[in-house]
Amino acid sequence: MKTGSGTLVINIMSEGKAETYEGVYQCTARNERGAAISNNIVVRPSRSPLWTKEKLEPITLRSGQSLVLPCRPPIGLPPAIIFWMDNSFQRLPQSERVSQGLNGDLYFSNVLPEDSREDYICYARFNHTQTIQQKQPISVKVILVDELNDTIAANLSDTEVYGAKSNRERPPTFLTPEGNASNKEELRGNVLSLECIAEGLPTPIIYWIKEDGTLPINRTFYRNFQKTLQIIQVSEADSGKYQCIAKNALGVIHHTISVTVKAAPYWIMAPQNLVLSPGEDGALICRANGNPKPRISWLSNGVPIEIAPDDPSRKISGDTIIFSSVQERSSAVYQCNASNEYGYLLGNAFVNVLAEPPRILTSANTLYQVIANRPALLDCAFFGSPLPTIEWFKGTKGSALREDTYVLHENGTLEIPVAQKDSTGTYTCVARNKLGMAKNEVHLEIKDPTRIIKQPEYAVVQRGSTVSFECKVKHDHTLIPTVIWLKDNGELPSDGRFTIDKDHLVVADVSDNDGGTYTCVANTTLDNVSASAVLSVVAPTPTPAPIYDVPNPPFDLELTDQLDKSVQLSWTPGDDNNSPITKFIIEYEDAMHEAGLWRHQTEVPGTQTTAQLKLSPYVNYSFRVMAENSLGRSLPSEASEQYLTKAAEPDKNPMTVEGLGSEPDNLVITWQPLNGFESNGPGLQYKVSWRQKDGDDEWTSVVVANVSKYIVSGTPTFVPYLIKVQALNDVGFAPEPAVVMGHSGEDLPMVAPGNVHVTVVNSTLAEVHWDPVPLKSVRGHLQGYRIYYWTDQNSSKRNRRHIEKKILTFQGSKTHGMLPGLEPFSHYTLNIRVINGKGEGPASPDRVFHTPEGVPSAPSSLKIVNPTLDSLTLEWDPPSHPNGILTEYTLKYQPINSTHELGPLVDLKIPANKTRWTLKNLNFSTRYKFYFYAQTSAGSGSQITEEAVTTVDEAGYLPPDVGAGKVNPRISKLTVAAAETYANISWEYEGPEHVNFYVEYGVAGSKEEWRKEIVNGSRSFFGLKGLMPGTAYKVRVGAEGDSGFVSSEDVFETGPAMASRQVDIATQGWFIGLMCAVALLILILLIVCFIRRNKGGKYPVKEKEDAHADPEIQPMKEDDGTFGEYSDAEDHKPLKKGSRTPSDRTVKKEDSDDSLVDYGEGVNGQFNEDGSFIGQYSGKKEKEPAEGNESSEAPSPVNAMNSFV
Repeated sequence: MKTGSGTLVINIMSEGKAETYEGVYQCTARNERGAAISNNIVVRPSRSPLWTKEKLEPITLRSGQSLVLPCRPPIGLPPAIIFWMDNSFQRLPQSERVSQGLNGDLYFSNVLPEDSREDYICYARFNHTQTIQQKQPISVKVILVDELNDTIAANLSDTEVYGAKSNRERPPTFLTPEGNASNKEELRGNVLSLECIAEGLPTPIIYWIKEDGTLPINRTFYRNFQKTLQIIQVSEADSGKYQCIAKNALGVIHHTISVTVKAAPYWIMAPQNLVLSPGEDGALICRANGNPKPRISWLSNGVPIEIAPDDPSRKISGDTIIFSSVQERSSAVYQCNASNEYGYLLGNAFVNVLAEPPRILTSANTLYQVIANRPALLDCAFFGSPLPTIEWFKGTKGSALREDTYVLHENGTLEIPVAQKDSTGTYTCVARNKLGMAKNEVHLEIKDPTRIIKQPEYAVVQRGSTVSFECKVKHDHTLIPTVIWLKDNGELPSDGRFTIDKDHLVVADVSDNDGGTYTCVANTTLDNVSASAVLSVVAPTPTPAPIYDVPNPPFDLELTDQLDKSVQLSWTPGDDNNSPITKFIIEYEDAMHEAGLWRHQTEVPGTQTTAQLKLSPYVNYSFRVMAENSLGRSLPSEASEQYLTKAAEPDKNPMTVEGLGSEPDNLVITWQPLNGFESNGPGLQYKVSWRQKDGDDEWTSVVVANVSKYIVSGTPTFVPYLIKVQALNDVGFAPEPAVVMGHSGEDLPMVAPGNVHVTVVNSTLAEVHWDPVPLKSVRGHLQGYRIYYWTDQNSSKRNRRHIEKKILTFQGSKTHGMLPGLEPFSHYTLNIRVINGKGEGPASPDRVFHTPEGVPSAPSSLKIVNPTLDSLTLEWDPPSHPNGILTEYTLKYQPINSTHELGPLVDLKIPANKTRWTLKNLNFSTRYKFYFYAQTSAGSGSQITEEAVTTVDEAGYLPPDVGAGKVNPRISKLTVAAAETYANISWEYEGPEHVNFYVEYGVAGSKEEWRKEIVNGSRSFFGLKGLMPGTAYKVRVGAEGDSGFVSSEDVFETGPAMASRQVDIATQGWFIGLMCAVALLILILLIVCFIRRNKGGKYPVKEKEDAHADPEIQPMKEDDGTFGEYSDAEDHKPLKKGSRTPSDRTVKKEDSDDSLVDYGEGVNGQFNEDGSFIGQYSGKKEKEPAEGNESSEAPSPVNAMNSFV
């Protein structure tokens, strides 16, 4: 992998065969905020296999027959490119008769004698390996059926020759594909290639069509002499049936190809990064489409969301993750995976939970310069979480700028739409959120625009003369303009005839090539302006050049032959301006109904100056004409005189007639009214007629005007009606209208569904059956049945007025349905209502049903606390969804060695009422993996996993997984156990792993600097030596590294010197004699005891301490594992026989079931860094039993010995 990069480089030339690296690769980028992963990258080596050897027999056939020469290239990677050549490496000619198929075969629709040759060779080119493979040559010989007949036929007339060919000619048949129909699948975005190759005589011609559709114009291409149809960028809309047609003089055949376009997943909305502040809500949306529909799955930091650490602020709803009241620990990288059988998409989105006061990223005191009367944009890029609000102020005093004059953009930019001179000044951007405020000042200067006050003018000069163009510029006095000249938008010719002097461009000795457009361009740093003039170069005695332009407008419009529904319009064309008129366009105006609006009437050829126009009744017509040539269209002519046609009855009736009721007792008839042009005369009205469909009533009619709706009142509820609407005017009626059917208004259904019964399928699914209601009782269009169902609440919740009900609607006349998503082990109540267009009917009687128990969800949490040398304590919270009565918990665990291999699995059942469990007799300094799940009578639920490590010694080594996720490091519970010249310091630590501690101490109340001692490893205790007796000390604990945190200070006092307590005893002779007698008695008892047990190798504790500077665990005797002379068979737990101390001076778990930790007594039972006991010479005689331990520990051997002193 490249240094400082995630790029993986594989050098196949120097690092082995390519096949070694074949596989699927995926890149993961990880830091403390999360992990992002890449798409899968597939690496495959290229292959160019050889052709299999085969013996090819020569092919002999008669002229006119069809032929297929197979290629069958070897399968390579990537696929080979196929082509046919001869021995001279010349490509074989192809035509409509001879062509190569998509599979590489060479197809002959019919063979001719010139097709005979011995070197038809198929070549396969593998571009990736730059190799070409060659197939064995194929020999083809074409013979004539009867050369004599051909010779005679050559001397006959054309008619006789064609007659002679009829015996050999035949209609088309397909060589490929076979049959009348075939199927083809293609992926969206690929190139769809469809192929049809036919044989026949004469050679067939191929056509393509799409059934029930048209081929896309810009994406359709024909290849291989129309035998191959290709559609690029194929989409789902291109699915359908495509038909290829082969045709010759003797017949036509068809082949239908059914195309189905599938699609790998593609993004509709890819997940986007999300920045939230603690307590805010947000959502990640991941939407994709494909065929088939892709499945959406989520990952968190590269781990499937189902097994990722639980986040109570996160809720997954299909393609959306909803965040509610997020906390800083909710930060993670989420991956959305959309996959189907054709591929997948993977998108990373970083959810960053930040609490940041506003920061303004735009540089302070930025100067903006803007030309007057142009927009000014003042930037205020900002950052903060929660998202800050932005306000702008002008000057030192004033209110916030409002959007009635300014535009405030979401990115903080202030826009002044039209900057004026008085816009100059200092603007202040202020960003605020609940964590603070930031502001920034910028400055705006408004400059005068650059103008050309004297522009170059059009000039016509003779060849050989001199011409001058003037360009005078006015600009803001603070800006420096530059003026350049262009000819035809390019640079000026580089010769001495062109000179620029201040405001002038001078061209001397003008030639024909100097003609063109000259442009003066004035530039400043803020704007630019330009002005142009055309130079025309003419001969000394110029002749007028022809003017090419659009035609002049026609004139002299005249109306003749004026009839009721037609008129003849004539006109005189205007000048065509040296470009022939191609057509005339005629428009009309209806001054009565649409005054001022000109509509297209017709077009006539440019050689025609009259037109017969069809007219509509009761229209006040005016006409105008426009001429068109290759350069464009002329201006309209003057309008003709007006011509009012006679009125007539309407030609048509209103469209879109409907009958729907708005109330249970009415019928609302609506229609689309005719416009004025369609009325055909004055007094436009509508005859509205209706009657009941199933009755014998006569039609009821009413005539209305200037409306498009009529309401019939007093109708029965939901009865079918026949309706028709006829147009009429003062002249007469329109033709008989079509009859449509409608319904009077609906009313609420009257009857509830009956015989409702529920069948519980499983713990989350139930099936509901009911009897349909009579159709007459529906009183409207039956839209379906609606089920209301809800869970029974407990007694405290039943008093609430609102019960959350779920609704499920079944369309149409269904009489059963499934209720999914039920909660296991719950009591449900439901009822059913019929629905129509008006609403719901009455509810059926409530039905109660119960769902059985289901499997529980995973336990809400699992923590490992109090790790020791041979035990781990597990604490957990019950499942958030027990889905029944918990029967027990199942705990499975197994050790993991240093190579991450899993050891044997231990299965343990735990009562359901427990939320804490201690595992004993574990291996020390060993990582364990735990699998924990709950059970009901329905089975086992989802499991939660955790890992933890037993400690390496008594010091209480914190496993890596314990405490993970605690963001703020903290040292607490600082305690001190002091003796005369030393003190034992202990503390508790919460925070990241691998922290190095130090202890600082000094005499309390003094001004001397703190003395610092480094703690070995990450222990949570330390021993201070060399202290002065009877002195008060101050102490604190800190951590090395970037975190740099310390605990609160503590003050302790060392004990008084022992000499002061022993002065009086030393002066008492009786006490000295008594102590000597007691010591002698004890020595005799010990000797007798040791002799009886055949013990040896005894030495005092102090000698052991001097011999071992830093033992983690006290050494044991090699013969029986006892702790030196302090061992007692009756007072101490036995150690396993034959145990040994390893070379690293640690005791393995399997060698010892006991340690000096068992004899510690609170703060008086501590050990210093070198492993020696530093407890005070007083203390309890017996250790109190620990919680959950059924047996009491033996008394401390050291304290027992001290009691004799």
